[in-house]
Amino acid sequence: MDGGSENSSPISESPMEIGSLSIQSADGASGPSSELTLEEKFALVRSVGEECIQEDELRNLLAKKKNPVCYDGFEPSGRMHIAQGVMKAINVNKLTSAGCKMKFWVADWFAQLNNKMGGDLKKIRNVGRYLIEIWKAVGMDLENVEFLWSSDEINARAHEYWPLVMDIARRNNLARIVRCCQIMGRSEQDELTAAQIFYPCMQCADIFFLKADICQLGMDQRKVNVLAREYCDDIKRKNKPIILSHHMLPGLQQGQEKMSKSDPSSSIFMEDEEAEVNVKIKKAYCPPKIVEGNPCLDYIKYIIFPWFGKFDVEREEKNGGNKTFNSMEELIADYESEKLHPADVKPALSKALNKILQPVRDHFKNNSEAKELLKTVKSGYGYGNYEPD
Repeated sequence: MDGGSENSSPISESPMEIGSLSIQSADGASGPSSELTLEEKFALVRSVGEECIQEDELRNLLAKKKNPVCYDGFEPSGRMHIAQGVMKAINVNKLTSAGCKMKFWVADWFAQLNNKMGGDLKKIRNVGRYLIEIWKAVGMDLENVEFLWSSDEINARAHEYWPLVMDIARRNNLARIVRCCQIMGRSEQDELTAAQIFYPCMQCADIFFLKADICQLGMDQRKVNVLAREYCDDIKRKNKPIILSHHMLPGLQQGQEKMSKSDPSSSIFMEDEEAEVNVKIKKAYCPPKIVEGNPCLDYIKYIIFPWFGKFDVEREEKNGGNKTFNSMEELIADYESEKLHPADVKPALSKALNKILQPVRDHFKNNSEAKELLKTVKSGYGYGNYEPD
């Protein structure tokens, strides 16, 4: 990858036309952010997060700042699962539709600190380019999205970055930093390297370095985002970063709270072929009548409905006939009463997921640059045997 930030303009090939990604507000209004009222903007942005710290701060920010800066960061460490690919595209398109600007922190140095890809920075950067290609192909609107490579940006502005990291480290004890290790996919009981101890201080600094108004990461990253707010208290900074934490999709097997890149059966990956998707969903945990802890229903709620605005079930007349569900509430009512059975849900879910993923498959088959990038990642990097997330 060349030095500097990734070009944030859309690729020349048009991404798939996605009805759900012409975002609607909670009140049904749609269109550019200038046409949305404050409450519509707030509802749209707030819908991205399972948790918001704090809602009054978010409303005030949207009232006072036309184009707030949202930040998310990712380690280029392996395959992209559907939560990172599709859910993130949905959320980014909501945020930019509300007038926000999105900064993606391509955390190549962080992946190296966390010993991903054996600490090989060249491999890490190639994986980063590959993941960006997936977002382009799936339909993320990149007009107000910027990809910034951490190694390039930190080197260019080291005089700003490292004093900030050092100040955060100086103001926190070791126990407080270790409590943040979940952000790396590690536990407090793991034997951490010195580099991994440094990692949370750097991630906390990223928020201020990027001048982020909103931290839009997963619930698993909330501890370091809270650390950033605590740091604001320490330095008497009034404007704290708002935390907008999105839902974490569970793994496909029973009891898996989170998808894992190291367990291929736990999730759908963005480049999975149609047959692989069908097999994984067929084997997925989906108990009759049970909604809580049911990963198939979670996929429908957080991917299918936001993407298509509906869920189509095809079945024989003797089993109730075809039906289109227009809300999750309607689907849950039928599922709990056994009017809708797992044998109805799984084929319909597989079909919908494959429809979303097909443009990604096509892009990596038909675009010569993307095809070569995928070949490089597959052939040289132990594809499918990545470090645990």
